[in-house]
Amino acid sequence: MALSRAGRLTPPPAAPQTDRGAEDAVTIDLVIFDCDGVLIDSELISARMLVQALADLGLSIDLDYVSRHFLGRSYPVVMDTIRREFGLDLPPDFEAVYRENLLAAFGRELQVMPGVAGVMTSLAVPFCVATSSSPRRVAFSLRHVGLDRLVGDRVFTASQVSRGKPAPDLFLFAASQMGTLPERCLVIEDSLTGVRAGLAAGMTVWRFTGGSHMTGLDGAEPDDARPHARFAAFNTFATLAPDLMRQP
Repeated sequence: MALSRAGRLTPPPAAPQTDRGAEDAVTIDLVIFDCDGVLIDSELISARMLVQALADLGLSIDLDYVSRHFLGRSYPVVMDTIRREFGLDLPPDFEAVYRENLLAAFGRELQVMPGVAGVMTSLAVPFCVATSSSPRRVAFSLRHVGLDRLVGDRVFTASQVSRGKPAPDLFLFAASQMGTLPERCLVIEDSLTGVRAGLAAGMTVWRFTGGSHMTGLDGAEPDDARPHARFAAFNTFATLAPDLMRQP
């Protein structure tokens, strides 16, 4: 979708359009960014660290399993799934050790997604971040890549709602805190879990496919997780949504 001269999102004629069909134009007053896999190229790091941590306990899963079952979900949901599906009794210090090792890996390897800082700087409407990450992890991540100065305190996490993605609660909470109606929000997500959450919240959803974790994936999207549009690079964002950007 692209923005019309009236500042409304309308179906674009080019590649970003999905097969959801033509839709009525909508006014966008708020952009909600997911963090992992959208603002930061973190998903492969996280997946690799989780695979290794579980391997140390004798459980062998691969990156594909992590991508299919855990992408976009909060840490408690991931751990509950592991306990339920594999009957693994996690040691009491597993979470603390895993989180520390992950942040150490972030400190060594984490990169900002190319072009996203420029988009944030140029947006003519407010924006915020809504993520399944813990408050400590998202704060570390944004500070490490230099986005904290742009985002400020406009960060909302799954710890603030009773149900994480794919439930709509986090996105609805973010919209409420930002004083914006859900139907006037544009969500930028990478995972199918996040796309489902945005759609369930009644928001416009664009899927970002430019993270390293998306390389080689077929991009198949089930009927309940089809975004309104998709894009693979933030340097195309201004072209897709010119009226969301400050005019020179």
